[in-house]
Amino acid sequence: MIHKGIRYYLTATAEPDFWLWRFQIGDTVKAGKTQTRLTTLAERRVQLKIDAALKASGVSSGSPRRKIARDVQY
Repeated sequence: MIHKGIRYYLTATAEPDFWLWRFQIGDTVKAGKTQTRLTTLAERRVQLKIDAALKASGVSSGSPRRKIARDVQY
């Protein structure tokens, strides 16, 4: 999935209601786990984390984000 030019991954775990997420901005990889029953809520939580990471990295909304988006290999 892609949010604001950043590819992210969201995977259901064997544990009910837990999701693993991962994205990369530049050389920084962020990963974690979230708990929710709803897929869309898990997606939204990752999108909010991407927004926060972009803001912290100083990337403006007008910048071409494709230059910093890369696929994360598992």
